[in-house]
Amino acid sequence: MNRLDRKMAELKGQNRAGLVTYFTGGDPDYDTTVELLANLGAAGTDVIELGMPFSDPVADGPILQAANIRALQGGQTIERMMAMLREVRARDDETPIVLMGYFNPVRRYGTARFFADASASGADAIIIVDLPLEHAGPFRAQVEQAGMHLIAMTAPTSHDKRLAALLKPASGFVYHIAIAGTTGAATPDASEIQEAVGRLRRQTDLPIAAGFGIKTAAQIREVAQFADLVVVGSRLVDVLAREGRDQALGEVASLAAALRPNAA
Repeated sequence: MNRLDRKMAELKGQNRAGLVTYFTGGDPDYDTTVELLANLGAAGTDVIELGMPFSDPVADGPILQAANIRALQGGQTIERMMAMLREVRARDDETPIVLMGYFNPVRRYGTARFFADASASGADAIIIVDLPLEHAGPFRAQVEQAGMHLIAMTAPTSHDKRLAALLKPASGFVYHIAIAGTTGAATPDASEIQEAVGRLRRQTDLPIAAGFGIKTAAQIREVAQFADLVVVGSRLVDVLAREGRDQALGEVASLAAALRPNAA
């Protein structure tokens, strides 16, 4: 049982959904990201989703594309991602961290080496956006051997047969993409998310996260009625870019309060 498993058990015991906050590693720079990540748990984040910058992030909208560019221009690499994880873990060894990225940088680093190093550095799971189910098998074994989860992603267009194939080997949680499109591109329809989550629950007992397009406390409260995790990314990355680290942490605290029944 790693940090992610413990967090999901904790949330279940508290009978509430958890907040997943996304930031891109190295945006706007290495030191700012370390300070930000090290303080996210205290601000109310339940799970950190840490983006690994890539030059062609096809699933990302303009805000996250710009974050990827800033990080890469600042010299962020996979090696620096590992160092970043280690620095954060020296200050927060409890908040789960889920790496999110694309397959090409992982392949170049060496898949088995990547998963082993990521786990040793403090990651608990990974999402590889462009790794098709049909090719995931060998890499899933490497992820599991490293003690992490390979997170399955589902889309509004996923039919039941496809869902069954995706969910059978899944672990950790299931990430449901709430909109057909790129991150932050549109506002998701809560009733459609509810229907999709219902379909997923008929096929898996894993916790279900919903993300893409969720920006406000009101949206979080609505989605939290039927999802186990609510993911906010573009909104937070935008605040970080425009207003800085402290304001981004303040926004996290504000959004986290929407999920905590005893919050003022």
